[in-house]
Amino acid sequence: MAAGEELQPLAEETRARLLAQPELILSDRDLMRALIGAREAEIGDNVIDIRGRAMAALEQRLDRLEAQHESVISAAYDNQSGMNTIHRAVLSLLEPDDFPTFLDNLEVNVAPILRVETLRLVMESSAEHPGTSMPGPLHLLPAGSVAEMVAGGRRAPRADDVVLRAAVPETKSVHGITRGIIKSEALLPIDLGAGRWPAMLLMGSTDPARFTPAQGSDLLRFFRQVFRLVLLGWLRE
Repeated sequence: MAAGEELQPLAEETRARLLAQPELILSDRDLMRALIGAREAEIGDNVIDIRGRAMAALEQRLDRLEAQHESVISAAYDNQSGMNTIHRAVLSLLEPDDFPTFLDNLEVNVAPILRVETLRLVMESSAEHPGTSMPGPLHLLPAGSVAEMVAGGRRAPRADDVVLRAAVPETKSVHGITRGIIKSEALLPIDLGAGRWPAMLLMGSTDPARFTPAQGSDLLRFFRQVFRLVLLGWLRE
């Protein structure tokens, strides 16, 4: 509006609607901002409108609450999606009728379900010269290999920890040649019980953000436990 121009009264229909439904203004942030600005301009710079300041503070708080609400919904959706993925992977683990098919199934079906490029089963062996670059998902390695890979050149975490991190040189040979360079990995150590050598599931992804230390590992722990029980079933046969 140009300076000096007279204010035009609201149309009677618009005025009647606003009086009947004042929430139309209250629910519109742009209108509320304009009303507060007009009020502050009217009273001048020497007077502080506490109501306007309070409304501005409430608006900022509402913005934060909305952002938190969206974050909670997003996290819940991700958790639900992750749970469905793990359930599908578990069902796939139970399908094979023999151990060779069980191993092949890890690469053919389970890995794509989990959205990883590599899925390896590492088992320590007492043999003097176990294979270190065997084809397929099963890798038999010397005693101490699992702990060495879990440590990744650093101080070793607890033996039962699920490790999510950027890929390290210690696991490169186990990942092997894939469709791309492995950028992140998940290590799931497996305790097979007294009298058995340690084992581990190793997952690798070309996405550097697929596995990071900040992510939760509850679903992977559940998957590891199911995998352990299935593997023990095959080892007993």
